[in-house]
Amino acid sequence: MNRPTLLVIATALIAGAAHAQPMVRQDSIRVLPAPALLATAGMFQERYAKVGDDLFIAGQPTERALREMKALGVTTVINLRSPEEMGRIGFDEPALIAELGMKYVYIPMRGTEALPYSPAGLRAFAEAMKAANGKVLLHCTIAWRASHLWGAYLIEQGVPVAQVLEHTRAINLMDGHRMSSSGKQPIEEFLGRPVAGLARH
Repeated sequence: MNRPTLLVIATALIAGAAHAQPMVRQDSIRVLPAPALLATAGMFQERYAKVGDDLFIAGQPTERALREMKALGVTTVINLRSPEEMGRIGFDEPALIAELGMKYVYIPMRGTEALPYSPAGLRAFAEAMKAANGKVLLHCTIAWRASHLWGAYLIEQGVPVAQVLEHTRAINLMDGHRMSSSGKQPIEEFLGRPVAGLARH
């Protein structure tokens, strides 16, 4: 191999390392990549986004999607849907995840008194992210709850609010269209405080 070829390979490796952006198991996130929206057909309900190198945020996955997540290196699936919602999906998600050798983290929330959006839910998510050993899939039904929870997590990590809102709106924050039953946005309930810059309808 000649010297110019080695130089090209070395440059490519350095550039690749510089652009690597892990989101999982980070004590702080200072660089927030734009989410890449991916095709949902046959895979996820409504949304499917990749954030950095190791996080996927999506709506309800199909069986095929979970198998493909495993092939992509996902080791932890975090599900935010309520038991009632999970009863309608047509397959046993926790059983399939166990069969595939992935870890299942269930943090059910619905914005109700029984299943509130709360700082406790945010803490449970942060613990799951810290404990994950590999890539993570975070999902709800259409990635709305997941976008709000991810946004609250980023704000707690010290990412500027305006940047967080732009980022999570690109996934499915929908802050100008939907609110929880309390009249607040879920991101505010996760943080336990108001968030400036949210769109209100």
